[in-house]
Amino acid sequence: MPEQAPPGIDTSVATAARMYDYYLGGKDNFAVDREAAERVLAAAPEVRPIAVENRRFLQRGVRYLAEQGVTQFLDIGTGLPTQGNVHQIAQEHDPTARVVYVDNDPIVLVHARALLSTDSATRVVTADLRDPDEVLDAAAGLLDLSRPFALLMAAVLHFVPDEDRPHELVARYRDVLPSGSHLLLSHVTGDTRPQSSAGAAAAYRNTRNPATLRTVEQIAAFFGDFALVEPGLVPVPEWRPDTPAPSEHENIWMYGGVGRKP
Repeated sequence: MPEQAPPGIDTSVATAARMYDYYLGGKDNFAVDREAAERVLAAAPEVRPIAVENRRFLQRGVRYLAEQGVTQFLDIGTGLPTQGNVHQIAQEHDPTARVVYVDNDPIVLVHARALLSTDSATRVVTADLRDPDEVLDAAAGLLDLSRPFALLMAAVLHFVPDEDRPHELVARYRDVLPSGSHLLLSHVTGDTRPQSSAGAAAAYRNTRNPATLRTVEQIAAFFGDFALVEPGLVPVPEWRPDTPAPSEHENIWMYGGVGRKP
């Protein structure tokens, strides 16, 4: 029996959000996503632990930000809901914390709205990070953008090609962040495991979201003049770990960090 997709969902081409869901062991994906993900894993088996470690990095980062008093979060490229979502972690620390999720994959909206139907402090919108005005206008419906907030861009910027000028896009977001705000981001690099990372990037070319590898220096440039929180920009398992790093953490070619706007 063929898989049934919600109305308006294209299952003819794999998407990054549904492939990421597959890596994490989720069930909100389709045959085309699983087939594409398996091609990626054949080229780079470490992509699955990278996805897991990136998710853990995001969770630790949100917990850190909540402990610093951050009560507003704008999560761009959120992906499909799973365990330990941003709003759940933030609201554990402060029940009044507000979160806006943004993704350009319509299936994210379908699943997230069902999850968040009774949570007035959390909202999900369909928008593209390449249109900062649209994203910020949507966020302003729930967040007070005149007050410090955390901008989260975990594992999304490598899906913005160079021709879309990703550094200029992030600079536009940084410019509107009030003083005292934070930027959390993670991004894959080809610096440390060039053969595996290049193989994975090649496998993504036939999906809706081709991936672009960048150097660690190029990733660091996304933070502009923001002050990086210790330990700086590092492989995601090494960012303030709350458990021992995995034995093969040197194979994790996803870097992450958190910066604070002066």
